[in-house]
Amino acid sequence: METTHYYEVGLNWETGRKGLISSPVLDSSIEVATPPEFAKGIPGVWSPEHLLVAAVNSCLMTTFLAIAENSGLKFVNFESKATGKLEKVDGKYMISEIILTPVLSIESSADEQRAIRVLQKSEDACLISNSVKSRIIFQPQINVKYVNHL
Repeated sequence: METTHYYEVGLNWETGRKGLISSPVLDSSIEVATPPEFAKGIPGVWSPEHLLVAAVNSCLMTTFLAIAENSGLKFVNFESKATGKLEKVDGKYMISEIILTPVLSIESSADEQRAIRVLQKSEDACLISNSVKSRIIFQPQINVKYVNHL
């Protein structure tokens, strides 16, 4: 497998502080705007800050899915919450930390330690987390849910 890949994204300004992000290889576009915390920001529209936090969170999921499949870990559900902290550091705004709180539901408590290892390996291997200078705080949770297979 080739180790270098490129991801093309275009942006067209629409009006005010809002634009439209697209890619020639994707079917849908995303409206993006200045967040409402800043002057002339627009509420209810994805911001670059939301997209950065979403990139880290979605990378965790896709990495987990691949590692879980390759390791044969069976699970009932995966969901994750991510919170990015925007603050001024050395006079510049930045997302200084991202708290990732994945919740993994498994069928048996016998798989709990293995599930934790797979989650941790997923966070360690996430290429987006490895690409940002934000501090990543990883707080995984495991739920054991009995599933009736009748």
